[in-house]
Amino acid sequence: MFKRVGLFLLTNVAILVVLSVILGLLGIGGMLDEDQIGINYTALLIIAAVIGFGGSLISLAISKWMAKRATGAKVIEQPANEVEHWLVSTVKRQADRAGVGMPEVAIYDAPEINAFATGARRNSALVAVSTGLLKNMSRDEAEAVLGHEVSHVANGDMITLTLIQGVVNTFVIFLSRIIGHFVDRVVFKNEQGHGPGFWIVTIVAQIVLGILASMIVMWFSRYREFHADEGGARLASREKMIAALERLKRNYEPSTLPDQVEAFGISGNMGQGLKRLFMSHPPLDERIAHLKSLR
Repeated sequence: MFKRVGLFLLTNVAILVVLSVILGLLGIGGMLDEDQIGINYTALLIIAAVIGFGGSLISLAISKWMAKRATGAKVIEQPANEVEHWLVSTVKRQADRAGVGMPEVAIYDAPEINAFATGARRNSALVAVSTGLLKNMSRDEAEAVLGHEVSHVANGDMITLTLIQGVVNTFVIFLSRIIGHFVDRVVFKNEQGHGPGFWIVTIVAQIVLGILASMIVMWFSRYREFHADEGGARLASREKMIAALERLKRNYEPSTLPDQVEAFGISGNMGQGLKRLFMSHPPLDERIAHLKSLR
């Protein structure tokens, strides 16, 4: 646990350092004009875009590396037994049908039934399954889960979600600083530079806007989960995909996947009411009903 948290913090510090260097090379020192009175909207937009997109793109670029270390996933370099042979051959067959390059195939130690896909490119992805999945699912059900994950890769979901996250991050950073500047000038009557009021209001606005932005990102995450289920049904069969989801429902355990890959797992955490707005996955009953409605 502490190793994962440390790795997460170090990675984010490294990303912030890199982004600061990029802003320095671009000659962007701040959001105010030369007189330190008005907003330089061009500079502010560049700052927001570099931070908003930069963090997302860097995270995507190192997503496989992070996922392997955060979950302890072991890539199957050379299949050592019949189960590993089956996993690799099944993913290869499905990747060929989906028109993507062969992903790396890995196994990670976790008790719950789960699997995930990640990677910056469709032709260089990672598909990993939990030991809990291998112990508790039949081959037909596991085949459907693999098809679901290969479909995430084929649909380019990792890239699309990263771009959406970058856009909303940019607007959150941009708008929160405009709100902070407005309050600093109008309410606190600060006429030059920025006082404490700007930073307090900016932080509060960024938190509120960030919550709203998370709802947008999670809505898209739930939307594309239905498409991955449809892909799993095409690559395995609709019956196998439904059976896999029903197995997940019967054997449900909260996901232990780290945040950076949880959205691309076969199973997510449950929630009701407002909490549902922040779920990366739709309820299993809705996913099963959606597959049953397909013709």
